[in-house]
Amino acid sequence: MAQRNERNQEASIYVGNLDERVTDELLWELMVQAGPVVSVHLPRDRVTQSTQGYGFCEFQTPQDAQYAVQIMNMIKLFGKPIRVNMSAADRRTTQDIGAKLFIGNLDPSIDDKLLYDAFGAFGSMVQTPQIARDQLSGNSRGFAFVSYTTFEAADLAIQSMDGQYLANKPINVQYAFKKDAKGERHGSAAERMLAAEARKNDPASFAS
Repeated sequence: MAQRNERNQEASIYVGNLDERVTDELLWELMVQAGPVVSVHLPRDRVTQSTQGYGFCEFQTPQDAQYAVQIMNMIKLFGKPIRVNMSAADRRTTQDIGAKLFIGNLDPSIDDKLLYDAFGAFGSMVQTPQIARDQLSGNSRGFAFVSYTTFEAADLAIQSMDGQYLANKPINVQYAFKKDAKGERHGSAAERMLAAEARKNDPASFAS
């Protein structure tokens, strides 16, 4: 199998909400129905070696990966509907458009997988959401960032999730501040115009 750092992102999918009984072999057998599989990876806890409820599958071609997303999303394994999405879109074009959200007031019990399951329904993401954590303790700092491949998906996420309760706490969802601009958030009219132009020039990079 190919090593994880060699995985072709354009031909890879993220599979979430997996039951703990799902194995690499089972995921392989399921995904090979969509097309030839190159590798399967289920991250495991360093101590217990148990799976963490999500994984990645690399296909031979991006077309096979996109087909898997279409036919495998929400299929039930051990009674749980799995979430299937592209592992990564074109990072360059997505970073250029700036469809990046800040999610605040997160309960400490919320993990990356739950966040993905909550926000993955609104559109394709650049990558799996990452909760900010203390470098020493590993504890959640109560916020995270989610980047979508389109502003439409980000707008829908804000409209649907801002003020909603996750783990009994109302979360705050808004466009994130830009790193190099004081007080300016993503989602500006200028960014949206640039994204529209980029979509016209390279529509394949923005496909869901």
